[in-house]
Amino acid sequence: MKDIILDTILDVLKLLPFLFIAFLLIEVIEHKLENKNLNIITKSKKLGPILGSLLGVIPQCGFSVMGTNLYITRIISLGTLFSIYLSTSDEMLPILISQKTDIKIILKILLIKVIFGMLYGLLIDIIMNKRKQTSTKANYEICEKENCHCKEKGILSSTIKHTLNISLFLLITTFIINIIFTYIGQDYLQKIFLKNTMLGSFITSLVGVIPNCGASVILTELYLNKAITMPALISGLLTGSGTALIVLFKENKNIKENILITIILYALGAFSGLILELLKI
Repeated sequence: MKDIILDTILDVLKLLPFLFIAFLLIEVIEHKLENKNLNIITKSKKLGPILGSLLGVIPQCGFSVMGTNLYITRIISLGTLFSIYLSTSDEMLPILISQKTDIKIILKILLIKVIFGMLYGLLIDIIMNKRKQTSTKANYEICEKENCHCKEKGILSSTIKHTLNISLFLLITTFIINIIFTYIGQDYLQKIFLKNTMLGSFITSLVGVIPNCGASVILTELYLNKAITMPALISGLLTGSGTALIVLFKENKNIKENILITIILYALGAFSGLILELLKI
């Protein structure tokens, strides 16, 4: 047990500098693009799902929450909301960067998520038959309540806070995974997540839909430890939208719609993973 604890601490300490740099860059991008993102999305109309998918891929936890708020107030379409949810990656990108993952793999994952986000978003809007959205003023207090960086206190402060938060979660997650790998074994873990089967994406999609940024951390760590395949990872990341679903259920009074959105999100993630498995990507 002492060896597991020591290995866990060392693993996380090695990641700290890389996580800090990654989050610093992300915060700089978020500060410069956040307001522009909102203006572009709200004015995009038919191009909403395309722009939503492109901007949603920027790893900022607040964007999916703001996207939810914009949909609740009917400023953006349902397709645009899904495009943002599907392309959002939460903590996946900083972790892959900190682990020095091949840039080709990172770009491949991001590109696939963006493409799925665009396609599904456009398809949903077509199915909704160009449903008219009533524009009302967005209530950004939602974002403040969820503490999702709508109004930053400062780039450095936010970067340090985010780095420490994710490091703590990584410490706990890595410790649990190390225990599992040590006492249960990688082979058994692969069986649990149905690795090398066509059904793995159905489980990872279920993990991803959990409204917490920790889901993306767990899935990414499992992928790096070769417990799940890339299609299964992407499947879980597609359904992962951070705390956005919490805001959706909290603020949107149409419970049936909320449940339907969640079910569709899960189905799209699982189906996409299945497609990727068939294509052997």
